[in-house]
Amino acid sequence: MKLQEIIEIVGGTLKGDGNLEITGASGLGFAGPGDISYVGEAKFLPELKDSAAAAIFIQNETETDKAQIIHPAPALAFAKTLARLHPTEKPPAGVHPSATVADSASLGADVTIASNVCIESGAVIGDRCVLQANVVVGKNCVIGSDTVLYPNVTVYADTEIGSHVMVHAGAVIGADGFSYTPDEKGRHVKLQQIGRVVIGDHAEIGANTCIDRAAFGKTVIGQGVKIDNLVQIGHNCVIGDHTVIVSQTGISGSCTIGKHTIIAGQTGISDHVTITDQVTLLARSGVFRDITEPGMYGFAPAMKGVDLMRFMPVFLRLPEMASQIKALERKLESIEKA
Repeated sequence: MKLQEIIEIVGGTLKGDGNLEITGASGLGFAGPGDISYVGEAKFLPELKDSAAAAIFIQNETETDKAQIIHPAPALAFAKTLARLHPTEKPPAGVHPSATVADSASLGADVTIASNVCIESGAVIGDRCVLQANVVVGKNCVIGSDTVLYPNVTVYADTEIGSHVMVHAGAVIGADGFSYTPDEKGRHVKLQQIGRVVIGDHAEIGANTCIDRAAFGKTVIGQGVKIDNLVQIGHNCVIGDHTVIVSQTGISGSCTIGKHTIIAGQTGISDHVTITDQVTLLARSGVFRDITEPGMYGFAPAMKGVDLMRFMPVFLRLPEMASQIKALERKLESIEKA
């Protein structure tokens, strides 16, 4: 692919030879001759000097012997180019002989059903879906077109998954929510979970992530939501469109998370919490009450960025301040005894 062809796809302004042939895309430190890379931030400019890349995406023109595509969003342009140069390979369509497909299940055109897949009664699999080895799709599930379920994904009954969704290996969609009530002897009696999970188009679910079915109604994962590995989402949660949830986050039942929100790693969110749109939660945040204003929050309990910046310097000095207070107490005692 020539540089000029790339510009026609992603836009931008070329500084260099438009006929330069680009054969691959990679990060600055991994790029070889013929590769295109990108500089996302000025702090990465020193790496450019030692990179073997033939061309780069960059926000502002810089001094370099490499061809440049000046673009307002270099990372986005690079991502689109990377997808074009290194597309995901799709296995050939067909149903493996070891797969079990119920007679009442419906398979769309050009689906790929790999070895040991189990598709139960009433399930509907959309056109061009790929179900890799050992996937289980429960009764009456509906899976939209062009969706990929990677090995060992389990989709419980009545789940609905949209189109162009990726669910990575080992994820469990639609397991029972964690809900019990004690009886007169203190034993935990299970509350039957009779709801379902609905996942919107273009979502991506990470490996070994678990999304629980609703107790009643539905747990909803919105369109374009990106969920990392090892995330737990409780029953009856609603995750707004285009939200990002990072690894080891736990979201308790009946939470509502707004659109375009970013939840960083190891964040914990208590049950029945509502978070508005366009909130960023820093890593290891603890959220115990509603967040009603957009912005950045962190710590536990989570506090807004301005408050956090005032609090953290004091928090970090607490051991020193405790020693100072003890010294003052001893001094006061000596004065009182004098």
